[in-house]
Amino acid sequence: MPLSPKDPVMTQNPSQARSVPSMAEKVEMIDRLCAEARILPVITIEREEDILPLADALAAGGLRALEITLRSEHGLTAIRLLREQRPDLLIGAGTVLDEQMLAEAEAAGAQFIVTPGCTAELLDAGRQSPLPLLPGVGSASEIMLGHARGYRRFKLFPAEVVGGAAALKAFAGPFPGIRFCPTGGVKPDNVRSYMALPNVMCVGGTWMMESAWVRAGDWARIEATTAEALRLLQ
Repeated sequence: MPLSPKDPVMTQNPSQARSVPSMAEKVEMIDRLCAEARILPVITIEREEDILPLADALAAGGLRALEITLRSEHGLTAIRLLREQRPDLLIGAGTVLDEQMLAEAEAAGAQFIVTPGCTAELLDAGRQSPLPLLPGVGSASEIMLGHARGYRRFKLFPAEVVGGAAALKAFAGPFPGIRFCPTGGVKPDNVRSYMALPNVMCVGGTWMMESAWVRAGDWARIEATTAEALRLLQ
C-alpha cells in the first residue's frame, strides 16, 4: 500500500498527544515512502518565493515526496507552507543534526526526518519521535549503531565518497536486512546502477533542480528534468 499524506502519523497535530509507532512500523512507512518516491529530491531553499513553484515543478514531473533541508533559514518556513498549501505532497525535513532540530522539524509539520549522519543521542530521539527517521551512515560501525536501536533503513551519505555501489554491495553481506537510500553524487549516469542493487530502496539527488534553474525561475526545465529522471528508472 503506498504511503499517503492521510496516514495517521502523517497528519498528526504536534499540539496533540504524541502517538509513537513501533520501529517496525516506521520501517514499513519508510519502505512505502521510498517505493513510491524512487527519487527523493534534496531541496535547499534560497528564497522564500521559490518554495511553492519549485515544489509544483517537481510534483508535475512526478516527484511528490520532498526532502526540505534545514541548511537555510527558509527550511522550516518551507515545511510549514507546503504542509498548509500542498497537503497532497509528502514533506520531510533533511539535514537534521540534533534533538533540537528534530523537535523544530516535528513542530513545523514534517512528515519524515532525514539526517546526514548519526549520533547515539539523535538515534535515541528518533526512536521517541512519532515520525519515521532515516539516519545517515557512511560506515559499518554507524550501521551497527543504528541497528542496535531498531533502525533497518539508512541513508548512505555521501554515497560516492564512501564507496558508492561497491560499498553497498559489500554491506549486503553482513547486513542482509538493511536497505539504503544513497545520496551524494547520485546523477543520471549512475542512478540506474544504484537502483539495480537489491539493498537500495530509493536514491536522493539534486540534479533535477540545479541552482541556476531555480534562481532563473525555469520551472519548465525542472519539471522536464524531473520527468526524465524518473524515466531513467523505468
